[in-house]
Amino acid sequence: MKAHDIRATLKDLPLLTITASTTEEDAIAAERKLASFNQCMVGLVRYAGQPPWERHPGGDELLHILEGEVDVIVLTDGGPVHEIARAGSVCIVPQGLWHRTHARAAVTLLYMTPAEGNEHSFAEDPRRAG
Repeated sequence: MKAHDIRATLKDLPLLTITASTTEEDAIAAERKLASFNQCMVGLVRYAGQPPWERHPGGDELLHILEGEVDVIVLTDGGPVHEIARAGSVCIVPQGLWHRTHARAAVTLLYMTPAEGNEHSFAEDPRRAG
């Protein structure tokens, strides 16, 4: 067992500004992995912008908004579900559903996501791509 000092990690956490030219390496460099939990990764990230769509066939994703606010969009069979999550909120994205976030200003998230098997898409609607 190891305690993780989140406040100390936040002091050194860079802001990732997501643009069309942001690379996967840029995104990885901006994240701070804190721990593993079962088959998941627990980490911190601070960013502004809109990352690509993603889904996690191996499990749910937990998003805890520490600072700021973020739009969370989940694509379901019944249509897109949109939620604005503010600091102090926790969102659970169900396993296997395409989702994305959009932070108009800086947002800081603590997340727990499956460590492997994740998929990403830049398509307008990844359910119809491919």
